[in-house]
Amino acid sequence: MLCGGQLMLTRVKTPAELKAMRQSGKLLATVLAHLKKRLTAEMTTKDLSDIAMVELKKLGGKPAFLGYQGFPDVICISLNDEVVHGIPSAKRVIKEGDIVSLDFGVNYQGMITDAAISLVVGEAQPAVKKLVRDTERSLLLGIQAIHGGVHVGDIGSAIEKELNKEHYGIVRDLVGHGVGHDLHEDPNIPNYGYPGMGIMLKTNMTIAIEPMATLGGHQVYVDEDGWTIKTQDGSWAAHFEHTVLILDAGAEILTTM
Repeated sequence: MLCGGQLMLTRVKTPAELKAMRQSGKLLATVLAHLKKRLTAEMTTKDLSDIAMVELKKLGGKPAFLGYQGFPDVICISLNDEVVHGIPSAKRVIKEGDIVSLDFGVNYQGMITDAAISLVVGEAQPAVKKLVRDTERSLLLGIQAIHGGVHVGDIGSAIEKELNKEHYGIVRDLVGHGVGHDLHEDPNIPNYGYPGMGIMLKTNMTIAIEPMATLGGHQVYVDEDGWTIKTQDGSWAAHFEHTVLILDAGAEILTTM
């Protein structure tokens, strides 16, 4: 999700706050897993949004995106050259071979988690499937770099190193971020950087890491709807995200079942 204005630094979370975030993340992961099972060609992006809303309500969570800075739906669904922030639409039909990126946020007892997955519908070009696999791998390598006292640049460097192997475009205008009490908190966590640089993060802080990679260049622009961010050159993109808890000697992924 887009963010702006003055943000607070993500806080060291209390045990009660972490309990709520773990449940928030579990609900989020459950909804995304359900959407993954339901996704087929010829359904619309609004169909997926409606499913997400029904499932989250059943589970007892609240959508974190709906109304955030005016966003009109509960989930961002972006296709192909749309990197992030796509607005679900009954007119947008999903086709065989598409990349469908699902970006979702959940509020549970006042604590927020944020995660995203990119899925390939049916059969697709090998380069498209590889982009999706490699972008997810870069997220996991970014998470592996985490520990108490990690610098933002350590995380970004790990992601950048992996994506540079295949010369993907690494989107620079969109970044990861702190999360928990608000959907977006400081610090920003770019998907590139230098080890040892940037803000140092403490144990029991929570952050959202979200690499976005393209088959072309890194430049993006905002579509005329005011929300959807697309690649400048029309190349296809993938997006993965987890909310993670920083531990003394590693990280706990909160947005998992």
